[in-house]
Amino acid sequence: MGTSPEAYVLVLLCLFLSSGHGIQALSYDYYATTEARKYFLSCLKEPQRAQYGGGIIANPEFTNGIEGWSVFGKGAIKGGVSEDGNRYIIAHTRTHSLDSFSQKVQFEEGKIYSFSAWVQVKNGSENVVVVFRRASGELIPGGRVTAMDGCWSFLKGGIVANFSSGPADILFKSNNTDLEIWVDSVSLQPFTMEQWRSHQDQSIHKERKRKVKFQLSHPNKTMEGAIVSIKQTRPSFPFGCAMNNAIINNKNYQNWFASRFKYTTFVNEMKWYSTENVQGRENYADADAMLKFAEANGIHVRGHNIFWDDPKYQMDWVKNLSPDQLRVAAEKRIRSVVSRYKGKLIAWDVMNENLHFSFFEDKLGKDASAVYFALARQLDPGTTLFMNEYNTIEESGDGTANPANYIRKFKEILSYRGNDGVSAAIGLEGHFGPNQPNLAYIRASLDTLASTGWPIWLTEVDVKGSPNQAWHLEQVLREGHSHPGVKGIIMWALPAAAGSADTTLADINFKNTPSGDVVDKLFNEWKFKTTEIKADSEGSFEVSLFHGDYDITIKDQFTNSSTYLNYKLTEHDIRDTLQVHVNAF
Repeated sequence: MGTSPEAYVLVLLCLFLSSGHGIQALSYDYYATTEARKYFLSCLKEPQRAQYGGGIIANPEFTNGIEGWSVFGKGAIKGGVSEDGNRYIIAHTRTHSLDSFSQKVQFEEGKIYSFSAWVQVKNGSENVVVVFRRASGELIPGGRVTAMDGCWSFLKGGIVANFSSGPADILFKSNNTDLEIWVDSVSLQPFTMEQWRSHQDQSIHKERKRKVKFQLSHPNKTMEGAIVSIKQTRPSFPFGCAMNNAIINNKNYQNWFASRFKYTTFVNEMKWYSTENVQGRENYADADAMLKFAEANGIHVRGHNIFWDDPKYQMDWVKNLSPDQLRVAAEKRIRSVVSRYKGKLIAWDVMNENLHFSFFEDKLGKDASAVYFALARQLDPGTTLFMNEYNTIEESGDGTANPANYIRKFKEILSYRGNDGVSAAIGLEGHFGPNQPNLAYIRASLDTLASTGWPIWLTEVDVKGSPNQAWHLEQVLREGHSHPGVKGIIMWALPAAAGSADTTLADINFKNTPSGDVVDKLFNEWKFKTTEIKADSEGSFEVSLFHGDYDITIKDQFTNSSTYLNYKLTEHDIRDTLQVHVNAF
């Protein structure tokens, strides 16, 4: 059995009335406390207790030796005991990557399964992947961790059972068969979609709103019965959408966009291949015109991107440069684009997709990304700098861009000289396929990434077409908005009038598609609805507000005199109930 921590993770308990099963108490892990963060990022001498008491796992903490577990493949398994008496399981004498221990569990179609375990390997360091093997032989990866010798690392992930109910084996995969795999405190907890949604709603209420108690006062009269009107003028959570150059001359597109979104990213117009397609001939006309439109309509813009590490998107003239010539051209590029838009943007995607690709690193050395982060900071100090990547939350089977690798790479960049204290953030593109999004893996990945303390943005959210596209988009957006580590969401979507896109929000006449209906519904749901309240006998009233800017009008119902107040509620005040005193009339 693992040791009980003094502070493991911040636990949020929500009660959910499950049809036919009464009230169930659900616990969800969060990274939020400083003490809790180390459990995601550090190796521990002893593992922690199994989440959810192990869920549906038999003998999850190996209290009864290896009872309930069996060998898989051609290796061997045995029990282990630490100096402190903690018991765990060991796979050894392995010849194949999947040779390990296993336990058969029953999956129910449509349920979400949160998985976790504590892992280490003997005599080395190696990625260990949890894999679910269905009766058909299909292997479904559910998460991974870089395990090390001498300490325990936390593997957190999961799957969604978008397949027929039936049995599956839990396996642990490691490509280095010379290493023993040690595992303890295994947990697999099922949730219905309704339970998952219930927690999302409660988390949004906790993380994006606050109770505010207003106390009205007047030196000469009571404020009982005063009528207070509250109107939200701007939400503080950035929820936006990409735009492209079709907006420059299309008034309908402009009206459609400006009426909905206050945050954006230009699809192509700031990229190097758009601004200098021919060497030495820079053209910022489209980007300038789009920025002018954004500024005129109070729309904040993310700079996307300074460099793209994918060789496929380099111009031929760039590919043909020598390393010295490329170094000169790249410095000219970054100085040109960043200086041009200095102070006008809320962010820069400094290096795009440099976990999957390494064009600049291959040509200019392994520190190329770090060098350009330092230069971007020098040219535009204070603007938040992102490393932007795909498949970190979308695909549990993509080992290249998994959360552990993302954190490792970003730490390397930020530890480079000149990058100390830089305003940095995690950029997760969020390009999802046509199938059910793996909400358990998304949440586990966000938990791991958020444990670093860096803010997270979902920067390019879209979902490929399917009959359930709108529903899948809603699930992704709700999962992002409900996670306390996520500080902004930009959708990679367009109206049909702007060209083709995986996710289209409006048809050629700017009428909503089903996905557009989802976006409008969420906008309405995630904002405070204008309301009137009467002050009580003490001249006070309490209201739950989303973070954002508000216009408040206080009217004396007898004299019709009024007081007007601008109020800003920020996420930084974490008190359960805020007290606001207002001297009226």
